[in-house]
Amino acid sequence: MKNVSIDRKKQKVIRHKRFLRKIKINGENKPRLIVTKTNSHLYAQVLDDENSTVIAYVDSKQLKKTGSVETAKVLGEKIAKLALEKGVSKIVFDRNGQKFHGQVKALADAARETGLEF
Repeated sequence: MKNVSIDRKKQKVIRHKRFLRKIKINGENKPRLIVTKTNSHLYAQVLDDENSTVIAYVDSKQLKKTGSVETAKVLGEKIAKLALEKGVSKIVFDRNGQKFHGQVKALADAARETGLEF
């Protein structure tokens, strides 16, 4: 019998490599909004790959309630405001191999509503 967790990890790596390949082919030089999700926390950062600098960063450790869709919405608004303050309005959304639903989708939608374009 196969180990299901290994298959999920492989699938996540495959999804992330597919995304990075598409960015490389399209030649988009926009900053990336990278979302990293763990079992207990959610992290988001806007990264400029050309200069290898972090433009903005937020995480759910700062909030009292973690691991919910409401927390993801708050983080999406915060990261969008920080990026807009630094002059970044157009980005590429990198979900880091995660499926686009739940907390990841809530963060992306909140960032779009606040003013980021992707």
